[in-house]
Amino acid sequence: MSCQIQKIRSEHNSKICTIIKSVGEEFGAIGEGFGPSDPEVLAMSQYYNDSSSSLYLVAIVEREIVGGSGVAAFNGSKEVCELRKLFLLPESRGLGIGEKLTENCLEYAKSKGYKKCYLDTLDSMKAAISLYEKLGFKHLDQPLKGSIHNGCDVWMIKGL
Repeated sequence: MSCQIQKIRSEHNSKICTIIKSVGEEFGAIGEGFGPSDPEVLAMSQYYNDSSSSLYLVAIVEREIVGGSGVAAFNGSKEVCELRKLFLLPESRGLGIGEKLTENCLEYAKSKGYKKCYLDTLDSMKAAISLYEKLGFKHLDQPLKGSIHNGCDVWMIKGL
């Protein structure tokens, strides 16, 4: 199985929107305060681009998008970015795709001058939390000030 990682394009928007919403639903991330409800989910390619020092990547296996992940400034910060919307279809989990996506996002963040990367997630997303810990993210006791995902209950940060 080969996996291609590429920057999101407009023709990917519908598929990644469906993945984000269905995986969000699987883990109970439904409604206000959760990433899958953010307006950007409807057209990710419009929100993530070099001009805003942000990136969203999609993972493609056998010509099908199986998930994605992004990184963008946290609350307009020049020093702190946020890892955003790492969502993978169930059949594509456990294959190293999430790690590959996250590492590419972190490399991009470093290249843009970010010093730290923040994320918020749900305690129910055990595999994702294990991945983040493996990659050096440390747990926080509370969200960073300005976080909009008040439905999340796990907050982590990593120096870049």
